[in-house]
Amino acid sequence: MDTLRVLVCDDETGMRIGVERALRHFSVRVPDVNGEVHFTVEQAESAERALELIDASPPEILLLDLKLPGMSGIDLLERIGPRHLETLVIMISAYASIDAAVRATKQGAYDFLAKPFTPTELKDTLKEAAEHLILARQAKKLALEKRRVRFEFISVVAHELKAPINAIDGYLKIMATHAAGDDPAVYARMTERCMTRIAGMRKMIEDLLDLTRIESGQKSRELVEVDVCEVARTALDTALPSAQVRGITLELHAAAPIPMTADRGELEIIFNNLISNAVKYNRDNGRVDVKVEAGAGRVRIVVKDTGIGIRQEDVAKLFNDFVRLKNEETRNVLGSGLGLSIVKKLAVMYGGEVSVTSELGAGSTFTVTLNCEAPV
Repeated sequence: MDTLRVLVCDDETGMRIGVERALRHFSVRVPDVNGEVHFTVEQAESAERALELIDASPPEILLLDLKLPGMSGIDLLERIGPRHLETLVIMISAYASIDAAVRATKQGAYDFLAKPFTPTELKDTLKEAAEHLILARQAKKLALEKRRVRFEFISVVAHELKAPINAIDGYLKIMATHAAGDDPAVYARMTERCMTRIAGMRKMIEDLLDLTRIESGQKSRELVEVDVCEVARTALDTALPSAQVRGITLELHAAAPIPMTADRGELEIIFNNLISNAVKYNRDNGRVDVKVEAGAGRVRIVVKDTGIGIRQEDVAKLFNDFVRLKNEETRNVLGSGLGLSIVKKLAVMYGGEVSVTSELGAGSTFTVTLNCEAPV
């Protein structure tokens, strides 16, 4: 429950008491915000006294009479304006002119309330002001959260790129100074390691671009009828060289063409990520089985491997950004930690979902379901 402080500055005692009485048990329910907003009222009989209270603790809402003894309401507004206070000022007057209204608005007045006003008119005006304030707070909170997330995102990216850059830098310095002797095979291995690190960084950059395009809604999409089985076969062909080096068998299980309306590139991202992971985290001479089936307006993709498996406590983390499970068996496996996060986001875009079952030491099975109809 939020409570907004209202300062009413008016030289008429009856007006100040009337405002306090009208708002005593008044509350507002703001859209998109849980709970109600209540009001507490403070009183000031002059602009000078109001300025003292504002200096001590600025209220959220200031009901300010235009004509006051001594300093006027406009004068007070001009005094507090340069301080950029987050106070909504509602001018109240029976003598407001167009010039006064323009001047007050230029100084930051939020609204005008003409005297004499009824309790209902007062409450309606305060309701609008409260909604404006609460939603502005929410927007500011979201902006700060966005900045925090962006900072953390950049920090993680910098951290992930730092290790391979340092490794490449170290190898190049050894090669430049011939510090490892004169054996060409030693330098060939260093060159190969540099190329592996560069490939990993290139994959991270590609994944980052995919991720930002998807989340920003700026990814160019071409929704056409696509044969999901044909996309699966292409992804398996792409992974075949890496699999053959380690004796891993790749097999597609799909009885017939399975059409769906989709962006082919997005389906390729899903298959490439799942199949490349199934190969990378597999054991030598293992298997990767890819099954594609359709029914009830949905396509189901299943990628099963005979790899190292995943601990149950780690399964829930898999689909978060930059998650790479590190242990003795995975420490030499390079990756961006973004692939499965991207797969999940794409599945959601197609009204579907992604899940995994795994047994440590026995392999993992990833299942993606997608709606056959064109995604929104």
